[in-house]
Amino acid sequence: MNNAYHRIRRTYNRLKWIFVGVFAVANVGILVWTFGWSRPAEACTQAHKWWDGYTRTCAQPILTSDLTGRLITDQKARDAALRAIGRLPPTAPAAAAPALAPKP
Repeated sequence: MNNAYHRIRRTYNRLKWIFVGVFAVANVGILVWTFGWSRPAEACTQAHKWWDGYTRTCAQPILTSDLTGRLITDQKARDAALRAIGRLPPTAPAAAAPALAPKP
C-alpha cells in the first residue's frame, strides 16, 4: 500500500506542475498580445491612423488628392475627407481690412 501511495503522490505532483506551467504560459501569451498588439492598436486608432495588425504598423492616412494633386472641388466633401483622416479642415482666413488710400 505504501508503494501505491507514492505513485499517486508523484502523479499528483507531476500534474500539478503541468497545470501551473500551462497557466504561466497562457498568462505570458496574454501579456504579449496585450502589450504587443492590443494597446498599440488602440493608441493608433485614437490618433486617427491606420493600424496593420499583421506587421504591427501604425500608418498615417493620406488623401488621394494629396498624391495626385487633384483637389476635391466640393468644400463639404473635402472637409468630410479631412475629418475622416483626423486632419482639421483649414479655417477661412479673416477678411483683410481694406487698404487705405495714400493721402496726397
